[in-house]
Amino acid sequence: MFSRQIRQNTLEALNDSPVVLINGARQTGKSTLVRTLAQDFRYFTFDDPAVLAAAQTDPAGFIGALEGPVCLDEVQRAPGIFLAIKAAVDKDRTPGRFLLTGSANVLLLPQIADSLAGRMDVLTLWPLAQSEIADRPLSLIDRLFDGDFPDRCAYQRDDFIDRLMAGGYPEALSRTTERRREAWFDNYLSTILLRDVRDLAQIEGLTELPRLMQLLAARSGGLLNAAELSRSTGIAQTTLKRYLTLLETLFLIRQVPSWSSNLGKRLQKSAKLFVTDYGLMAHLQGLGKSGVAAALGLPGDLVEAFVFAELSKHQAWAQMRTNLLHYRTSTGMEVDFVLENRQGELVGVEVKAATTISAKDFNGLRHLRDTTPGQFKRGVVFYTGEQVVRFDQQLTAVPLSLIWA
Repeated sequence: MFSRQIRQNTLEALNDSPVVLINGARQTGKSTLVRTLAQDFRYFTFDDPAVLAAAQTDPAGFIGALEGPVCLDEVQRAPGIFLAIKAAVDKDRTPGRFLLTGSANVLLLPQIADSLAGRMDVLTLWPLAQSEIADRPLSLIDRLFDGDFPDRCAYQRDDFIDRLMAGGYPEALSRTTERRREAWFDNYLSTILLRDVRDLAQIEGLTELPRLMQLLAARSGGLLNAAELSRSTGIAQTTLKRYLTLLETLFLIRQVPSWSSNLGKRLQKSAKLFVTDYGLMAHLQGLGKSGVAAALGLPGDLVEAFVFAELSKHQAWAQMRTNLLHYRTSTGMEVDFVLENRQGELVGVEVKAATTISAKDFNGLRHLRDTTPGQFKRGVVFYTGEQVVRFDQQLTAVPLSLIWA
């Protein structure tokens, strides 16, 4: 069993919040985590038809009959209980009364999120981070802001390809052969795109979604252009936007907004779109270990998706709270990722799927620094070499293996 780094955050939340929700995609390990956290809690899962029927028939009666601290698993299947929990919490705000898990992002379901505003702590459990797989506690976000880098990090190409192909889902990692992992990814997508979409959208599985997921995987890391995507898929824009919201609600994709010094302009600029797990992305692209290993270089979009996923995971437990954004100007100058903390300080992150690095690889970071001299703290280029190379006081080339070594 893997040790999860949000465990301590969850314990702290249970000490001062009456309701704690652990959000995350299916098969990320939510149920396993809560069973280790809540041994004194009564445990119910809404994947059990009898429990689900009781909660749906009489939510207030179901919640009212519960005694002591309780853990409710897969709560998105019974959205009516949130109002019942709100009523119970308003009568008794004892910390740690309810520990919930959900495989749909309640922050994208306003009718659920609003009912427990100010009463519920929400934490996200993403697929396993590389540091969790290696059992080496690390806060990548804090390290990037601190500039705390070793002089060297060992890197092996075959090892990195293994990591790219496997992704972070615990069940996928447990598969001993590539063929068995492919079967797991196929079954996983089929289950989510049929059952969970039906539960959320109140409709049967949508035939367009598997094809749309493949297209999104091929364009992962690119700017989201709904009009062009609509033309490519033949799906009407209004329907397409609904599908994208469904996929984001199920944690299969995530949008990375654009950074701008003008907060209003951030909403007007295009977001970048990523498949949240790079192993799933590789599977959707039809990539296998032998084919990637035989190629001269590594797939740049997959390596960028790897860094995106690791930054997202580390945001969940970093001491420093940050927004994850990207930077792109009208002239085409760009930075893959921008981390912005609450003080407005910026760390730019570029990703290069190459073993060598040059001064021109920092052009985007230099532009960001020149644009925001008072906010820019550090610029990092991740690459597949082994040496940490400081190009100046603020710009550093860092081996990708820092993420797990």
